[in-house]
Amino acid sequence: MTLYHAEGCHLCAAARRTVEAVRAELNFELEEVDIAGDVALEARYREWLPVLEIDGERAFTYFVQPDALRRKLAQSGRSEGTL
Repeated sequence: MTLYHAEGCHLCAAARRTVEAVRAELNFELEEVDIAGDVALEARYREWLPVLEIDGERAFTYFVQPDALRRKLAQSGRSEGTL
């Protein structure tokens, strides 16, 4: 799972808190990528931040709802600590 974010983004901070809370329950790997200074990442993600991808596919933009995240993890077979 990858969380794309930028410094000073309040939506990014909220998404991080939600992801970390679910992560405490389900124990999955999380990579955080700050897009600042990377022209390609800025072009791809800036207007959608935060962006949470699961297995390389965009799963959430702007907001991450904990129950929806749990469902997506269960659907991907990642809810048993295998992500």
